[in-house]
Amino acid sequence: MMKDPSSRRKNSLQEKQRMETTTDERNSTQELKRKNGGLRTMPFIIANETFEKVAGVGLQANMILYLQNEYNLSSATGATILFLWLAISYFTPIFGAFVSDSYLGRFRVIVLGTVVSLLGMILLWLTAIIPSARPPHCDQKDGNLQGCASPNAAQMVFLLSSFALMAIGAGGIRPCSLAFGADQFDKPGGPKNDKTLQSFFNWYYASVGMAVMVSVIFVVAIQDMAGWVVGFAVPVGFMLLSTVLFLMGSSRYIKVEANKSLLSSFAQVIAAAWKNRHHSLPQNDSDRWYHHKGSNLVVSTEKLSFLNKACVIKNPEKDLDSEGLAIDPWNLCTVKQVEELKALITVMPIWSTGIMISVTISQHAFPVLQAETMDRSFVGKAKIPAGSLGAFAILTLTIWVAIYDRILVPRIAKFTKRPRGLSNKQRIGIGLLLSCVSTAMAGAVEHQRRAMAIKQGLADKPKGVVNMSAMWLVPQHCLTGVSEALNAIGQIEFYYSQFPKTMSSIGVALFSLGMAFGNLLGSLIVAILSRATRNDGKASWVSNNLNRGHYDYYYWLLSFLSVLNFFYYLFCSKAYGSENNRIWDEGDTIEEEELGKQVGSPIEHAVV
Repeated sequence: MMKDPSSRRKNSLQEKQRMETTTDERNSTQELKRKNGGLRTMPFIIANETFEKVAGVGLQANMILYLQNEYNLSSATGATILFLWLAISYFTPIFGAFVSDSYLGRFRVIVLGTVVSLLGMILLWLTAIIPSARPPHCDQKDGNLQGCASPNAAQMVFLLSSFALMAIGAGGIRPCSLAFGADQFDKPGGPKNDKTLQSFFNWYYASVGMAVMVSVIFVVAIQDMAGWVVGFAVPVGFMLLSTVLFLMGSSRYIKVEANKSLLSSFAQVIAAAWKNRHHSLPQNDSDRWYHHKGSNLVVSTEKLSFLNKACVIKNPEKDLDSEGLAIDPWNLCTVKQVEELKALITVMPIWSTGIMISVTISQHAFPVLQAETMDRSFVGKAKIPAGSLGAFAILTLTIWVAIYDRILVPRIAKFTKRPRGLSNKQRIGIGLLLSCVSTAMAGAVEHQRRAMAIKQGLADKPKGVVNMSAMWLVPQHCLTGVSEALNAIGQIEFYYSQFPKTMSSIGVALFSLGMAFGNLLGSLIVAILSRATRNDGKASWVSNNLNRGHYDYYYWLLSFLSVLNFFYYLFCSKAYGSENNRIWDEGDTIEEEELGKQVGSPIEHAVV
């Protein structure tokens, strides 16, 4: 149904009023920046993210042992729950970013996320304090759960509610914290703006990296030595401190208001293309392509041409107002809007190749169970906590990034003629290949561990310690760290390079989404193997008894799937073509500024 003239004039007037209001908001925001923000806000913001990481990672590292020993859950069930918890924790930041950008703003979303995370950790702490919140304790002699009471529905609801609250809270903190911190420093046009922001990013990531290391080493050690009540109280204390410190700095922050989300823009393109599906496309030199003044994108590209109908002016008198703006954005979009959606669609095949490596990166549960049955002696009588071996992956990742950036890039660049050494797609591919090697190595180590356990008469004693050092698990963790450094960073930089500045948030969002689907796939694989490989009285591959199961087969299956994924990536990479064929440049941001779509910080949408 066509809109009447009075309706079109009303929409046009609303558009002009919005532009005027946006200009006022921009001026008031810049005035506010002179009074607030800066270095004095950093202790509060970085402390919030750091303590949240210490608390969250500290709980995840050892959680499989808590589920197995205190809730009498099998290894497969516990691993499935952890996979799903991580999956939800990676899904929620996407919704948190949307709510932040479109409705509440970053400050409110971080506050809500911090409080909800704290409540979730308190609930988990209560499961350790209140005996009735768990099934009766069972010795689980020789790892056998027969005769052990399973948790009832109320106990599982109580436990899973704590996981759900922590996942929801992570959705508020993770997508907003970095960008909120950058807002405190960002001064568009300032001579030292880029250097200041880069310095902030370096300190931010350094603090987060240290927090993860502290969690994996010290919080896990406290849980092993002092028990679960004290071990869970420590993360609660850190999270409470995080909440208090962040709120203490409230009056000092620059708080950028919510703005329009890219999701709305994508929805408008799809709706407009569908409405106009019966109309023909004009020639490239036609003046019927709709674009804003100053944009360098004045004609749509030929790829995914069915979307081009969203930016074709059918009737200027009915589609445009007196200022040349679209009367109905759900019926007519700019060329740039269409190309933004195309850019997102075209990277999706390469994005999908990151799902399988996410399964490899998220292998937290089973390596801990393996380490529990191995000699973890370190120095003298000191033992490395089973959950702390994951620190080697984090440490390797950090060291590799420094070596690659400072030492390897200059040397590789001499041969590749690229400033960054390897291209983004090459780094993604090498990361995928190394993930194949890491899972194959994990299978080989487990095969040897299992053989030694059986040789030592521990086939029916899964709690027995095999005469094999847990240090044999370190190489697989190190390879996983390097593969993650190459693939994850390569992915994010690839998305950044292929998208305009207005879509820079999508890069991290896509990676987070890939990790979410990877954890879902990981839980599905474990669930299928638990059922399909349990036959004729034989233990399943992922049996609660590691010595009767075949975790080596499980790792080799992951390696086989990773190899298939690698060849799938080669196909997708070749089909995508060169990553240097960019259609975006600085001029494409002019239209956004003229329409007032960005208020305050130009990197408001830069990080999810």
